[in-house]
Amino acid sequence: MNNNKNYFSSKNNLKYLILDTSSIFSGKFININNVKIVTTSSVIKEISPGGKDYRNLQYLLEIGLKVFEPSKESIKKIKIISTKTGDISRLSQTDIEILSLALDLKDSKKEISILTDDYSIQNISNYLKIDYSNISQIGIKKRFIWSYKCTGCGKKFNKNIKICSICGSEIKNYISIKKNINKFK
Repeated sequence: MNNNKNYFSSKNNLKYLILDTSSIFSGKFININNVKIVTTSSVIKEISPGGKDYRNLQYLLEIGLKVFEPSKESIKKIKIISTKTGDISRLSQTDIEILSLALDLKDSKKEISILTDDYSIQNISNYLKIDYSNISQIGIKKRFIWSYKCTGCGKKFNKNIKICSICGSEIKNYISIKKNINKFK
């Protein structure tokens, strides 16, 4: 697995396509013409040896899929941003690393796109003006900001907690802001 950030700073104008786990699980054809395909080690770890998903991963590695680790700075930024959007509780560590890798590539002025069906990854990608493509699902139509509210007393919270400190009821998340998606290239 390559952790060399210089790979991103080459004078190559190819687009980088970042694969999340769902793009590998889909088994769908990924056009790699004029594209460098990359992912993180956490995506690799989510695919168990054996079966068609593992064979698909092995094929992608053979044709040039590169594995990189995102910077700690980008991971920290993604956690802050996803906390602001309320997506933090919907993201796995793998999702955070995919978004962080995208942020690293974006910061290195590369043309990038994340291939994912994950709505929270799409939500944050849109927030950060990072291009994404869906695989099998329709994809998001609106960007959300999530908030948290007690089901008992109605108190609103800034972060996701399980139980209300006022009345002891369950906290549920809800969409506090919806914005139409503006796709960018």
